Amino acid sequence: MLKVASLQMEINDQQTKQDRIEYALNQMELSKDADLILLPEIWNTGYFNFDLYREESETLDGLTVNAVAEKAREINSFVFAGSFVENVAGKLYNTSVMLDNKGKIIGTYRKIHLFGYGSREKELLTPGEEAVVIKTELGALGLSTCYDLRFPELYRFMLDRGAEIFLVTSGWPFPRWANWLALNQVRALENICYLVSCNCAGINRGIAYLGHSCVVDPRGIIRAVSNEEPCTVTGTIDLDRVHQIRNSFSQLNDRTLKFMNR
Repeated sequence: MLKVASLQMEINDQQTKQDRIEYALNQMELSKDADLILLPEIWNTGYFNFDLYREESETLDGLTVNAVAEKAREINSFVFAGSFVENVAGKLYNTSVMLDNKGKIIGTYRKIHLFGYGSREKELLTPGEEAVVIKTELGALGLSTCYDLRFPELYRFMLDRGAEIFLVTSGWPFPRWANWLALNQVRALENICYLVSCNCAGINRGIAYLGHSCVVDPRGIIRAVSNEEPCTVTGTIDLDRVHQIRNSFSQLNDRTLKFMNR
């Protein structure tokens, strides 16, 4: 049985990047009994601070990843370190990082589906091109980011590459509350996977984050969820449950695309 902790951090306009990093590290320390810790999307800069993306972009060996990696090693926890704006030879990406309990980077994912509705992300960033599933001692982890939730083909692709747990880092705002919860549930349900999401809280550039970070089981049932306030959502994952359901309920084996040829 794995214990997970989703750190629903407050993001506001009064914080500096250093403030946010220190806040994240403090919250990680408070969750050091968790096997797996999650952080939100572009939490170090603030998702809606689009004018700061280039100025505050970093590399994988920059301040943010190094600080989180050191804390992961110190508390002996795996950490899905949320995402940050990665600078690769002048190109900017929304990049999430998976760290093991020794603080080693074991996977990175560049957000494939960039958001353009009320957001400058699509204008400023370069989309990623590869889905990522990481085989770990905790299970096979499929990485995703926020808007990705609206694209079921990504999660089915990860399922077919062995995913057992979907991890979602996010900066999802109000008012799309019903969409968020429904997509968290259905991505788990349709793939018979656990899903753990970590969303932001707070108000950033006048936009309120939704919060409601979740732990969803392989039947699509929400086992833990928050409200919109800053908090830590905790839950447990039993990977045996994934395989019990897959073996007893033939949904995944019953897939067919024959109708496409009509």
